[in-house]
Amino acid sequence: MAVWGETSKEEGSQGEQEAAVALMVRSESESDFEPVKSLSQLKGKVCGLSKAKIEKLLTLMDECDAINAENCMLEEVCSKFKKDVRMLERNKQELERVNKILKCEKLKAGENTLTLCKDLDTLKDLMNMTQRCV
Repeated sequence: MAVWGETSKEEGSQGEQEAAVALMVRSESESDFEPVKSLSQLKGKVCGLSKAKIEKLLTLMDECDAINAENCMLEEVCSKFKKDVRMLERNKQELERVNKILKCEKLKAGENTLTLCKDLDTLKDLMNMTQRCV
């Protein structure tokens, strides 16, 4: 069993985190509704706390602040990425539309080429016929 201010080896970091959360909940619920009226009452509230537990709690709070700051930054970056993705999707749709138009024009150009080739063959046949007749 651990002495006041010490922790046993069986207590893992998860146990410390749970204790910190329980402490926060307890301190919020008790301190918000029950003002400290005397020094002995204050001593009673903190008698179960050790310096190590308080430091751990403060460290967890600092880590939470750092994670929240990073989360805000990541949300901003994510928002910018979403805007970029929407812009790229619009560009993709526009390029697909232009690509369809170009494919149609290519098909028409191919048809025109085929028609011109047929006309050229016809003209060659006519030239051959006129040369034979002469």
